[in-house]
Amino acid sequence: MSKIAFIYPGQGAQKTGMGADFYEKSETAKAIFDQAGKVLGLDMKALCFEENEKLDLTEYTQAALVTTCLAMTQVVKERGLRPDMTAGLSLGEYCAIAAAGGMDEMDAIRLVRKRGILMQNTVPAGEGGMCAVMGLDAAKIEENLEGDVTIANYNCPGQIVITGKTAAVEAASEKLKAAGAKRVMMLNVSGPFHSPMLSLAGEELAKELLAVSLHSLNIPYVTNVTARKVENIEETKELLKEQVSSSVRWMQSMEYMINEGIHTFVEIGPGKTLAGFMKKINREVKVYNIASWEDVEKTLNCLG
Repeated sequence: MSKIAFIYPGQGAQKTGMGADFYEKSETAKAIFDQAGKVLGLDMKALCFEENEKLDLTEYTQAALVTTCLAMTQVVKERGLRPDMTAGLSLGEYCAIAAAGGMDEMDAIRLVRKRGILMQNTVPAGEGGMCAVMGLDAAKIEENLEGDVTIANYNCPGQIVITGKTAAVEAASEKLKAAGAKRVMMLNVSGPFHSPMLSLAGEELAKELLAVSLHSLNIPYVTNVTARKVENIEETKELLKEQVSSSVRWMQSMEYMINEGIHTFVEIGPGKTLAGFMKKINREVKVYNIASWEDVEKTLNCLG
């Protein structure tokens, strides 16, 4: 049997109602949502299950998404499905670490709440931006970037996100269009995420990490920073600090995991973003999605 990985989406996957069916049907999932609400002093049910404007604000999104994904993960594990490795895109990496046994769930949720606030507030609104670049390979994009603009996300072949000062990103997007990009699209985000402009946010997050106890990993997870597996938990705090301002090497992470013998991926969380990326990275592997209660049964039947 091929090895299995749990993979977790990043910001943008959130949607109203996510996790509500897990809350209603599982005492384990309900406990995670309720405890997260108490720990953060937020109405997590209202944030995740009801229409509201907060869900798309970075300072709330990150905690809401990680809470939902970890509640789903516990249900999946209770049903007997366990991974050989984990990975998460950007904030999804916190889910990956917790699912690998390296961090308590409530510590992960607390940290991403702080991370979201830091990422939203470190750079004044309007000073930084991000742009998705379609249909141009990474090497071509890299050779056309200069100054304050860097690559934020290597999502999959043909989809790269750039980040930096707003005016510089806009200028770079025009240059990339001239270089052959099929499409460039400025993203509706509140800052230049995964840019060196957020290095101060990483430094502040490192202070929060000092107070968190990490545990020996049960299985490896793959970090966005290096696109390599982490087996020694001692590396994690430094990597999480760096991750805020460095590129998310998702495409490289998936290629690495496939080379490590992972040929079945289970995307846990709302949406199918990562499955969509995988179609462009490698069509030979299997990807299952667990976004609803019914998906748990379907996935278990397929893997059984």
